[in-house]
Amino acid sequence: MSLLSDLINLDLSGTTEKIIAEYIWIGGSGLDLRCKARTLPGPVTDPSELPKWNYDGSSTGQAPGQDSEVILYPQAIFKDPFRRGNHILVMCDAYTPAGEPIPTNKRHAAAKVFSHPDVVAEETWYGIEQEYTLLQKDINWPLGWPAGGYPGPQGPYYCSVGADKAFGRDVVEAHYKACLFAGINISGINGEVMPGQWEFQVGPSVGISAGDEIWVARYILERITEVAGVVLTFDPKPIKGDWNGAGAHTNYSTKSMREDGGYEIIKKAIEKLGKRHAEHISAYGEGNERRLTGKHETADINTFSWGVANRGASVRVGRDTEKEGKGYFEDRRPASNMDPYVVTSMIAETTILLKP
Repeated sequence: MSLLSDLINLDLSGTTEKIIAEYIWIGGSGLDLRCKARTLPGPVTDPSELPKWNYDGSSTGQAPGQDSEVILYPQAIFKDPFRRGNHILVMCDAYTPAGEPIPTNKRHAAAKVFSHPDVVAEETWYGIEQEYTLLQKDINWPLGWPAGGYPGPQGPYYCSVGADKAFGRDVVEAHYKACLFAGINISGINGEVMPGQWEFQVGPSVGISAGDEIWVARYILERITEVAGVVLTFDPKPIKGDWNGAGAHTNYSTKSMREDGGYEIIKKAIEKLGKRHAEHISAYGEGNERRLTGKHETADINTFSWGVANRGASVRVGRDTEKEGKGYFEDRRPASNMDPYVVTSMIAETTILLKP
């Protein structure tokens, strides 16, 4: 008698050439991920080989019931760590039947920025530090916290080890390996300052691929927490009071910044970011005002600042960058629930395409 787990893990490679493609897209809130699977006749290596598909947009808050069809355009392929074999995950964006991007399709506008010749020439690199919080399923309270109560104050939990300090490591480790299997350029993980909070880093990734990789990494994490029976939240301030919030610090460099004399380019880029501070803040995540208070390693939301090795600034420049006179900088303003397509393209647009 086969166990359910045996059937879930069934290897189809010796039985059929067919593969399963899991189409993934962003739902009506701009934060929720949706997915559905279809069978394809054989292995696929490029998104252009995949058929477009459709879904009921009235059920995701993206179309009216009387005209509910939304079209999925495959944009990026990753190996499927859940089904394995030749099965794939497909990151898609969404369009009307007439071919117009729907309002929640932020990838379309980002792709235009990243295809601009001036941006292409600068080879934009991103490293995104995605923080998140794991919650107990039935009470929506951080993992490892006493029900309705609080653990000891922050201090022992950052990069910690031990059953009384690190909560949810099995989820984190499973996610790390699943992302590597998928082909996502995940570069590390660590426990965060608030207990039950963790971080993974993706990058360096070039241009639009940074957004694709973050979204698929989020999808994989959602799937793993689903199996583990815990709840995932990207709320930028999940617990009020003297607890750190959750961000998505975005490390950034251009070809010019990485070459000799790049530090001057970096300073000019930061100056441009300061001039558009309000516009960036408005696009950097819902509820970010609860996080950017000037406390808990953040700058105040209303004031733009930068500094070398200053984690209380809007933008931080590393000591190595200052010493070597070239490198990258870190935009610390994005919230954990930011849309990586919006943030990465906006940084490129401001620093490269915006004239002094």
